[in-house]
Amino acid sequence: MKILVIEDEKLLADSLKTLLEGKGFEVEVAYDGETGAEYAELGIYDLLILDVMMPGMDGYQVARQVRAKRCTTSILMLTAKSAVEDRIHGLNSGADYYLTKPFDTRELLACINALLRRQGKQVDELVFGNTSLDLDTCTLVCGSKSVRLSAREFDVMRFLLQAQNRILSKEMILARVWGYDSNAVENHVEVYVGFLRKKLKAIGSNVRIEAVRRLGYRLEVEEP
Repeated sequence: MKILVIEDEKLLADSLKTLLEGKGFEVEVAYDGETGAEYAELGIYDLLILDVMMPGMDGYQVARQVRAKRCTTSILMLTAKSAVEDRIHGLNSGADYYLTKPFDTRELLACINALLRRQGKQVDELVFGNTSLDLDTCTLVCGSKSVRLSAREFDVMRFLLQAQNRILSKEMILARVWGYDSNAVENHVEVYVGFLRKKLKAIGSNVRIEAVRRLGYRLEVEEP
């Protein structure tokens, strides 16, 4: 699970990153609203944790901009503003939950888990064409045939399946699967797409990973 923390108080942001990474989440941090909105609009995160009171673009503006770009990622707002009007403003801006500071870390973790459950992260498989990806066993299945995927192959395939027909750039795949801080380059994406194409063909899948020139990759179902 990948979480983006948008918080201008560096000490708090880094503390949240440490806490959540200790719970097994992948966490990236943006220290201002403009950068946070840019990252969030990539659509590569499972959850956004968003501060409200930030200079420049505040949390309300970030949430509205992200929702205007049709990003459906769950948003958890963190703020010291606890008035009912502030909560209403936050929810109307696009937040899914509004947690006031100071907060108990147990409540924060409970909110995060609730939001991830709500957006369907317990789905057992992803399906496209005649092929499914078993999320528990990291296995691609087509009829009676199946093939296990490596951890990296699984992450790339899952991202493509979640996007369905939407084009994913190599940069988006790199950020989602390898992370912003990785030394991986676009060639890594090409190599793993090649692995997946071979495995899809081996099980008789009608799913094709199409390369869209200068844009990235998307899934297509081959006609009979």
